[in-house]
Amino acid sequence: MASQDRTPHTILPDALLERIRGRAAGYDRDNAFFTEDLRELADAGYLKAFVPVEDGGLGLGLAGAAQLQRRLATAAPATALAINMHLVWTGVAYVLAARGDSSLDFVLKEAAQGEIFAFGNSEAGNDSVLFDSKTEATPLPDGSYGFTGTKIFTSLSPAWTRLGIFGKDATGRGGEGELVHGFIDRETPGYQILSDWDTLGMRASQSNTTVLEGAVVPPERIFRKLPVGPNADPLIFAIFACFETLLAAVYTGIGERALELGVASVKRRTSFKNGGRSYAQDPDIRWKIAEAAMAMDGLYPHLAAVASDVDALADHGGQWFPKLVGVKVRATETARTVVDLAIRVSGGSSYFRGSELERLYRDVLAGMFHPSDDESAHNTVANAWLGPLEG
Repeated sequence: MASQDRTPHTILPDALLERIRGRAAGYDRDNAFFTEDLRELADAGYLKAFVPVEDGGLGLGLAGAAQLQRRLATAAPATALAINMHLVWTGVAYVLAARGDSSLDFVLKEAAQGEIFAFGNSEAGNDSVLFDSKTEATPLPDGSYGFTGTKIFTSLSPAWTRLGIFGKDATGRGGEGELVHGFIDRETPGYQILSDWDTLGMRASQSNTTVLEGAVVPPERIFRKLPVGPNADPLIFAIFACFETLLAAVYTGIGERALELGVASVKRRTSFKNGGRSYAQDPDIRWKIAEAAMAMDGLYPHLAAVASDVDALADHGGQWFPKLVGVKVRATETARTVVDLAIRVSGGSSYFRGSELERLYRDVLAGMFHPSDDESAHNTVANAWLGPLEG
């Protein structure tokens, strides 16, 4: 496929998108993993979005991948959210390589061979996120590390073949502690996946808890050792850039679909009181649709601008992290508002199980739990503009 032909509509054509949409309600109802979606997306080369063309991939940047994820999320938000985790790792490898760092080139090579990467960094109660860890990373004599701890929200649990994890070596750096990042394979002994994903929404993602019980990462799969606390290592920027931007893309897609459904419902519904007149002629309903449309109109260019700036190696200095958390929070909050407005104009039928809007209403709530959450994001932005709190 020539570069000019690699668009969201050619990579993810309407027929494939509709098949994925047609399965979403069943996955949600049955709390089932999106096995068929994953197979079809892999066959379409979707999982190789960041892999260079010369290695058999699509050769996209973050802006292109975000467009793809936005489109996928209009059909199946839970599928898109889980696929995000694979795209985050391959995206991190792409972002680092573009900045002269080859430490994760093997991720792109293995993705080209069909490996599926998942993100195993989240920990319950760890509000330091990437700057500290509750997982123990124990150094072993041969340079490997044994990891013991619990990782939550491990999307793609039934299917990943590579899991990125990190933990803290309390003895590192003279006792100050050191954060150790590496990958385990599916065949690595010393971990178990709990069957505990029974949630309000995003059910098909099957983001089960992963318990590490001394899982050993060999020296060649350890790719970073960082000090505890905030630091300017390119890995941190790359993870935040891909994680926040691709999350924003998924929730932008949810908002986009909710607006489409709201408009279709308003055009279909009629008022008995007003002699069968379409609700599209009701001033109050029209105001709500306009409110939703204007909110989405502001989100599309925001997402595109942030993703394009990452691709262009733009230098935003200390404003980079505010920009990244800002687009994530704007997308998740805007999508939630738009879904709410769409339900308000669609009437009581949207409250029933099986309604697509009912499912979107549950799915969109997950946005408030992804890092950076609302409080953390506002603190990041405030610090960037006003400096840290005194004392």
